Amino acid sequence: MDEIKVDAATYKDLMSNYIKTQNEQALYGVEQVSKSFIKNNILPEEIVNLHIQALAELYPNLFEDFQHSMDFLLEAMISYGLAHQEFQTLREEQLSIKSEIAAAANMQDGLLKSTTPIIEGVDIGVISVPANQMNGDYHHFVKGKDGSLGIAIADVIGKGIPAALCMSMIKYSIESYPEESMSPKSILKNLNRVVESNVDPSMFITMFYAQYFPSENKLQYASAGHEPGFYYNAATNTFQEIETKGLVLGVTPETDYKQYEMEIHKGDMVIMLTDGVTESREGERFIETEEILDIINYYADLPAQEMVNQVYKYLERLQDFQLRDDFTLLILRKEV
Repeated sequence: MDEIKVDAATYKDLMSNYIKTQNEQALYGVEQVSKSFIKNNILPEEIVNLHIQALAELYPNLFEDFQHSMDFLLEAMISYGLAHQEFQTLREEQLSIKSEIAAAANMQDGLLKSTTPIIEGVDIGVISVPANQMNGDYHHFVKGKDGSLGIAIADVIGKGIPAALCMSMIKYSIESYPEESMSPKSILKNLNRVVESNVDPSMFITMFYAQYFPSENKLQYASAGHEPGFYYNAATNTFQEIETKGLVLGVTPETDYKQYEMEIHKGDMVIMLTDGVTESREGERFIETEEILDIINYYADLPAQEMVNQVYKYLERLQDFQLRDDFTLLILRKEV
């Protein structure tokens, strides 16, 4: 408290000297007294009050209107101080949340990382880019002992850290299933029970799961309400939508999923994606599906990974490099 009294006296002397001389050299001491105010945690409104007291001592006959104006300034600074404290608290909380989200995003990258497998006679490319820090999309590959390849692509209806936790649960659930239960309809049926029992009712997960058998040129697949993919027929140079039906994961505990099958021939492609691809926009205009397929076809001579990279860059440019939703595109092409 004694230090505050000393600072108040110093402040009054500095102010008196400046008023008399109006010399900038008289302001040199303000820096030191200001540092002392900060050191002693003196609030802005307390400094204004100190200023008013100093004026009253120096000019006891100060006219009344000026005194009222200083009282008004004091009230303004009190309100300012409260608002500033609230702002600082919110800012610190925001920085803390950003830090937690960044840590969660790094953890998500590690937990959900899926290496693109090398399968003889098959070229696979995949790109998954979050619109924000956390990715609500998910893709995963499972190689079977019989030479088959399981491919999952999913989208959580709901974002942020809860979505990341859901995806981690989905990944480890898939990896825990015995190989004899890895058919698309079985995977979705089992995952549906897991999601319905463990995920908040406000969150749903859509998924497309496929199992490719290279030795039989066969693709089996099923969908849980996911964005339909596309099949490219190299012989006719045409695309067709992969028609599937199925309820999103987590709605009811006992849901059966219909399984479909198609043959894949040399040069054919299977295109799997999330709605961040099909709902791309140029300004307020939704990019038509035919336009997206034309873009894919334009880059079809490239290796699959370069193909998906170029398609993403093209659509990213159309959207002024600001994704509105998580973007995941996966292409499987039969080479021989």
